[in-house]
Amino acid sequence: MFSETELLYTLALQRVKNLGDASAKKLIRAVGSAEGVFKEKKHRLLKVAGIGSLKLKELSLTEQLPAAETELKYIRQNNINYRYFLDENYPERLKHCLDGPILFFESGTINLKNRKTISIVGTRKVTTYGAVFCRQLVETLAPLNPIIVSGFAYGVDITAHKAAMDSGLQTVGCLAHGLNQIYPKNHKKYVARLKENGGFITEFWSDDPFDRNNFLKRNRIIAGLSEATIVIESAEKGGSLVTADIANSYNRDVFAVPGRATDSQSQGCNNLIKSNQAHLLNSAEDLIYMLGWELEETSKKPQQKQLFVELTEEEQKVFTYLETKQKELLDTIALECRFPTFKVATLLLNLELKGLVRPLPGKLFEAI
Repeated sequence: MFSETELLYTLALQRVKNLGDASAKKLIRAVGSAEGVFKEKKHRLLKVAGIGSLKLKELSLTEQLPAAETELKYIRQNNINYRYFLDENYPERLKHCLDGPILFFESGTINLKNRKTISIVGTRKVTTYGAVFCRQLVETLAPLNPIIVSGFAYGVDITAHKAAMDSGLQTVGCLAHGLNQIYPKNHKKYVARLKENGGFITEFWSDDPFDRNNFLKRNRIIAGLSEATIVIESAEKGGSLVTADIANSYNRDVFAVPGRATDSQSQGCNNLIKSNQAHLLNSAEDLIYMLGWELEETSKKPQQKQLFVELTEEEQKVFTYLETKQKELLDTIALECRFPTFKVATLLLNLELKGLVRPLPGKLFEAI
């Protein structure tokens, strides 16, 4: 059980300069607790692999404890929820990240256990194309009930959060500052609704100064929480590319939405695809297929055709074609039914949820 005393010493350990989360975890595991790290002889701590004298130089209770006590008081007074890296409620995917935070704080109604989770990131200067794609992507994925993670910034981030809330999905905003403030201030109007549909996560304290480097630290949590990171739009350089790079380092899937070669806000995505650092993402179907979400759903239980299922005219057209062919490729279905591929992907997903169609490997679909 994570006691308040251990929380105090963990906060103090978070404050040690030059230590870092990966090294802090090593020390806690070696000694048994954060309190033990501070009380252990330094020459013994130096025997822990990867721990040098520079990392322990600032390790001092007289230096770190007063600040930790102040932050603990803030946590108590505001009923702040927190998650410790050795506790069961710590997100499973983040546990596999060596540099994941030893402790982070949250507000809202977040449930990260055993859920499909994707991160959507991109430029703050999102174009109409990017915003529409983002919304359509989230809306199409909605029947699969994924969690949408982003950074609550301008542009792609807030578009993804709003799309998730509008679709009744849980969404998580990862902040680059403490829970006692909101940046950008214009987004305060979304806070209450987002907490009802998920919430906020941060590793930063209430007194942490607003710093540009915080965004880089925040990005590793965005990447670490998710099984895949999606870059909607990005200039040639940008924070979303850093998130994609971190996701790749965690061996997570990365997807990028292609754009015209002349569009400045597509340069980053095009480069990710060109350098094989991201899968090309044309539609939600690409994501569903690559992550194996459909296959996972169908493997849990056999699907049965429902009786008296109501279909739209477009769904009926696709289903009638598949009944005739029994099984067919997505692109062929789109061609023969004269619908865009992204629309057919949505129609097939609807038909699958109604128990009329099942996906097969290789982008094949079969009528049941």
